[in-house]
Amino acid sequence: MDLATLKALRPTEYTEAADGYRSTSDMASAAKDRIDHQIVVAMRESLEGEAATAAIKQLTELSKNFHYVQVECGLVGSALEAFSYEVGAAKAKLDAALEGARAANLTVNADASVSYPAGGEKDADGKTPAGGTVSGLTDGTAAAVGRQAANVDPNPHHRLAQDYADQIAAALKEATEADEKWAPKLRALKADDDLTVSDSDWADASSDTSAVKDAGKKYLDSLPQPPKDGSPKDNAQWWKGLSAEEQAAWISMRPDSVGALDGLPAVARDEANRIVLDETRGRMQMELNSIPKPPMNEWTFISAGGYASKVHTDEWTEWHNKYGDRYDRLTNNLKGMESIQKRFDQTGKNGLPEAYLLGFSTDGDGRAIVANGNPDTADHTAVYVPGTTSDLASIEGNVNRMVNVWHSADAKAGGQSVSTITWLGYDAPDEIVKDAPFKHYAYDGAPVFRDFMGGLGASHAGDTPAHTTVIAHSYGTTLVGAAAETGNLRADDIVFAGSPGVRVSGADELDVPAGHVWNEEADGDAVPDIGRWGRLSGDYFIIPSDPEFGANQMTTDTDGHSGYWDTGENGDSTSLLNQALVVVGKGDDVPLKPAPDPWAHVK
Repeated sequence: MDLATLKALRPTEYTEAADGYRSTSDMASAAKDRIDHQIVVAMRESLEGEAATAAIKQLTELSKNFHYVQVECGLVGSALEAFSYEVGAAKAKLDAALEGARAANLTVNADASVSYPAGGEKDADGKTPAGGTVSGLTDGTAAAVGRQAANVDPNPHHRLAQDYADQIAAALKEATEADEKWAPKLRALKADDDLTVSDSDWADASSDTSAVKDAGKKYLDSLPQPPKDGSPKDNAQWWKGLSAEEQAAWISMRPDSVGALDGLPAVARDEANRIVLDETRGRMQMELNSIPKPPMNEWTFISAGGYASKVHTDEWTEWHNKYGDRYDRLTNNLKGMESIQKRFDQTGKNGLPEAYLLGFSTDGDGRAIVANGNPDTADHTAVYVPGTTSDLASIEGNVNRMVNVWHSADAKAGGQSVSTITWLGYDAPDEIVKDAPFKHYAYDGAPVFRDFMGGLGASHAGDTPAHTTVIAHSYGTTLVGAAAETGNLRADDIVFAGSPGVRVSGADELDVPAGHVWNEEADGDAVPDIGRWGRLSGDYFIIPSDPEFGANQMTTDTDGHSGYWDTGENGDSTSLLNQALVVVGKGDDVPLKPAPDPWAHVK
């Protein structure tokens, strides 16, 4: 970038352009929300048949287009804002140098060199030191030589001219570097000339987000930063202190960070996590498409000693050794993402409210936090912690359980609003026998769960906090007990279902009012008995269904370990209805039963 160009440059023009792209992004977001939360919802409630299904499908595709426009325009706006910031800093340096040179009676030439007049003390021959012209130097060694030459010149204007020439050169260099960095990135922010938002489009958007994030580090670093190791309350205050432009920059450039911060509004976390979800899904699907499919002839039989054994073929074994682990991981993650999308697409069905994606990651076994209804505005909120074998690939079943709780609780809420949340925010044990006996899964996840619960309180709107219930299943009850043992849960009620043990010795040690700990143990559920056998083997567990624990024992009509959320043709199960009553603050209406004989099944 030359002197004339930088002098004439108006960084505010790029800021104004950024505002335009952000406005377009906001309009696309509003259009997407209107399709998803109003138009499609109304159609699902009032229309049936092939034509309605086809129309909803087309509207869903249109929604994807608007979301893609929202994301890409948000990136363009942030990129322009970052370029304006960097080139604006360079222009400010140039303007300061030009003003200083004028004040010192120096002449800045069109080629950015600086001319200085004769001046200084006369020499022995009565001559005044001559004037001259210097060019700015940005190379460290050359600049040092230039300054040394200026310092030994008896003409003091030489030293000033060299200083200003170097400042001008540095400003031009910064502006040129900003232009060379941002020009190709801005050119890359464009879509295919079609109306289909494909996996490759989202993979490209993921690449765009990474590129803008990396290039815009200087700009992002200039913005107020989230508190280091901040509490949910600290995070909430930071977010509220940002301008709309700053919030937009954080969401578009660091959606992964924004989506993971407890205490931020559900709307902001949902917007950020949906960007991460769509970009991750596109990237992973493209990677999966590049891997050869597993051979069809996976098995063969070999005979030895008169017996036939079933073994993998050499072809399949070679493929599995080369691609198997990555293929399985991609397939499982994509399955989980499709399950989350399926929940998005159910909005409006049988009155189901919009979904909010409050957390998402494919790290480890995967993480997902999905809310039915906005917890920031809900009168009653329930947070469900699943147990052993829970991961991203199997998220659908856990999400559906909280869908069932929402429907049942909404029917009992008397017109008050309800939000039910599936919280898979920890690394659950993979196997009951091999992993579940270990308590580190619970204690590792406990602080994360407490922060999430604190975040719900920090982001809740209005003066009256929501009535909050924690529902935990299987090993999830162990995590909840560990969270209560080591800190505050910030809950009004706790419901345990199929618990193998909760790491505390009684209900009075849990962070809820007396009488607000509830337990369900169904007939045929072997998991509580596994916890009791653990007590015999030396690892002390108190089971919430044991009389000495002090929990309210709710009646159940379901069987086994996984039926507590069952529905049927005749309506919701008693097990589910009892949970719903607790969720909406009507625990006094829950029918109770005596605590069972803790050793009845193991004597």
